[in-house]
Amino acid sequence: MPPARKRARTYDPARTRAAVLAQFANVREAVRGLGAEQLALPTRLGGWTVRDLVAHIGMAATAVHRALELPAPPKQTVTVAEWPFSTAPRAADIDDFTRGLTAGHPDLGAYLADVDHSLRALLDEHPGSRLLDTSAGALPLADYLVTRTVELVVHTDDLNAAVPGLDVPYDRQALAAATRLLADALALKAPGGSTEVRVPPYAVVQCVEGPRHTRGTPPNVVETDPLTWIRLATGRLTWQDALADAKVSASGERADIGGLLPVMA
Repeated sequence: MPPARKRARTYDPARTRAAVLAQFANVREAVRGLGAEQLALPTRLGGWTVRDLVAHIGMAATAVHRALELPAPPKQTVTVAEWPFSTAPRAADIDDFTRGLTAGHPDLGAYLADVDHSLRALLDEHPGSRLLDTSAGALPLADYLVTRTVELVVHTDDLNAAVPGLDVPYDRQALAAATRLLADALALKAPGGSTEVRVPPYAVVQCVEGPRHTRGTPPNVVETDPLTWIRLATGRLTWQDALADAKVSASGERADIGGLLPVMA
């Protein structure tokens, strides 16, 4: 695992909590209007249907429930920016768990309503400093909620891609937190200061070994918008396609970061 940033980014716990609940509410509202044919549509996630995807979004929220059921670990062992590297090895287990949820919850509206109610109750009960034993390692509840913004924003985008005209909105704070976390993960994966990656208005990070930029215009710059960055960082969009469609700009000999993507799979 790459070394942690010397200055870890911090997140406002109240804003993170509000962002998670707001984005989950956006999904709930959208799902309420989906019919059987829409729920049966395929998604870009392997063999998952929209129904499977919605069940998985509920699973992403109840990950908080499952972690809180375990004894609190003695100390923090990972930073929040390391979390994206933990998802790929668990892909098969996540798929199995998701399909089980789909089979067990035919009424998705009721399922998401129960998840929302219980999540709010748990967050009222437990302080953000409470350590959780997660699949990525031990980290505080407040930081783990930042990872939930990634799950919710990424899968909201998957949902929008699968259902024509759905257009589930993105909570601004959820989109900001997800963008920043995935940008920080890139900086961990490729530490250095030769390349500046800009995702206005939410994130700027330096990465890639080489001469460190200190002032003036950086010699190597990558710039894109938040949703394009999230798609690149999670493998929904390839670097080559983003360049070809002018979704990303890259200038400088060290600005080709395609080989570093995705940072989360």
